[in-house]
Amino acid sequence: MLASNHISGYETVFLPWAVLKHHPLQMVWAPAKEELFRSRLLGWLFRSWGAFPVKRGRDVRSGKVLHELLETEKVMLFPEGTRHKDGTLGKGNRAVGKLIYDVRPVVIPTALSGLNTWTFPSLGKPGRVVFGEALNFDDLYALDDCKDTHILIVGRVMAAIGELLNQKEPDGSGAAAQHPSADGTGGKDHG
Repeated sequence: MLASNHISGYETVFLPWAVLKHHPLQMVWAPAKEELFRSRLLGWLFRSWGAFPVKRGRDVRSGKVLHELLETEKVMLFPEGTRHKDGTLGKGNRAVGKLIYDVRPVVIPTALSGLNTWTFPSLGKPGRVVFGEALNFDDLYALDDCKDTHILIVGRVMAAIGELLNQKEPDGSGAAAQHPSADGTGGKDHG
């Protein structure tokens, strides 16, 4: 699972492209709000990049698809659940913690920056993705399957994303927006 901050609609294409750049022929699946699929052209484009429609709220069918995909495939997920176009890191959704507890996938924290300034069809705008090291939840998996445990799991994910966002750009400058600091992991910059 690539667990990323959510700042733009372009992530559904940008993040799989970043993975494909370094791991050719690797599909990255992503749940995306069903509104994105209303246009036949955009729906086709998003599906071609591994996105599948999800209804807002409780979507049992999509939840089952997500569980099945996480067993064997790479899936990108945005724990905030909603975009923060100003680039700030929001709070993680407890349901992501429950999903991680249930499926126990390898979770790679991922930080995106710059995409929130993109407009279509402008080209050449900067964008950055940083992949962190896999997170370890063994101590939390030993706890009861309950709301508090799920919150701790998603909190660890969000802290790791925040740490990646606080890393310096290759030119020495900081990230574009302020994010909460946290104990985290070292990351690999793919900007």
